[in-house]
Amino acid sequence: MKYNPGKYMGSGDRFLMQVILAVFVMMACCEAYGEPGQYLQVTGPCNFRFPKDHGAHRGYRTEWWYYTGNMETQTGRRFGFQVTFFRTQIVPPNTPMRRPKVLSSWRTEQLYLAHAALSDLKEKAFYMDEQVARGAVGLAGEQRQADNIQVFLGDWSVRIDSRAHLLRVASDEVALNLRAVSRKGPVGHGDRGYSRKGEKPESASCYYSLPRLQISGDVAVRGKTYAVTGTGWMDHEFSSAPLEKNLIGWDWFSLQLSNQTEIMLYLLRKETGGFSQASSGTFVAPLGTAHHLSREDFTVDVLKHWRSSRTEALYPAHWEIHMPSLGLALEVIPQMADQEMVTEKSTGVTYWEGSVSVQGSASDTPVTGVGYVELTGYDKPVQLRR
Repeated sequence: MKYNPGKYMGSGDRFLMQVILAVFVMMACCEAYGEPGQYLQVTGPCNFRFPKDHGAHRGYRTEWWYYTGNMETQTGRRFGFQVTFFRTQIVPPNTPMRRPKVLSSWRTEQLYLAHAALSDLKEKAFYMDEQVARGAVGLAGEQRQADNIQVFLGDWSVRIDSRAHLLRVASDEVALNLRAVSRKGPVGHGDRGYSRKGEKPESASCYYSLPRLQISGDVAVRGKTYAVTGTGWMDHEFSSAPLEKNLIGWDWFSLQLSNQTEIMLYLLRKETGGFSQASSGTFVAPLGTAHHLSREDFTVDVLKHWRSSRTEALYPAHWEIHMPSLGLALEVIPQMADQEMVTEKSTGVTYWEGSVSVQGSASDTPVTGVGYVELTGYDKPVQLRR
């Protein structure tokens, strides 16, 4: 799962399967994708109901289940991880479909993609992989049985039940077998999950998080297995709205502090410079109460940058965050520089997604923490593949 330009990890048979799947992906993208307005729209509070809303929301164009975490072994070896499953609907709901001359079990309205990454913080090694498949013939999809929900793509999966979220990802170099138990949440962002992502009311998503997961399980790296424990974060978001034309990308922060509070921030970057007023966040108090943060409630200043040798993209790489009303002053620092995701075989988006450490103060009391940061649009403006 280590990034190696020009070489897709896996055996020859697996590479052949990826080529075959790529052909079907191209077929999918040429069927009847439709315009964003033809899909279900997010226009107001989402009023989540669980466990039902942990599952897929068909009819919305795009959806993802996103997990990150910071873990360590009993001897103190540290790892960061990211696992994300994407669902994209390639045919608008209620669209009359032309009946093909030959019926095919490959025919589907859903496409699934997945990204996985592991940051080996001791060795400063970054491993990544990506998958893509049609939601047909058992290649990918969602399964429900009572309150159990599973999203899978090949042998990668997340299974959600009332007790835990079980993550399974395996490749030639890295495997993750993790159990995540929610200690806080779910937390709906914005107005009861209605999270604005632009100036237009319909430029929005339904968005909630499990901001503090207790992680346990195994990480295998090049044939050696490590038992790990740690702290994780889960996001689930769905929408039909494309990024507004004046926006080129976003900076997203998920931070878990030693005083048992959590912070989510996203900054929507404008093509002309600066940030959209729709940028916002959420502060989660120790007992789980969520407080919405408007753009005026926080500042984020970049102190350093890092340039990728692969893409030449220049990313922020050290931040100072201030939230005066909460008495918070934080420094956020990557735990290793190179955590860049180049996803040419799936979403086509290059982004930085990495483990970070936090230090600072809360009402003049020292705090530390860990988290993850996602940076998009620094290689080129974000344009998700259709």
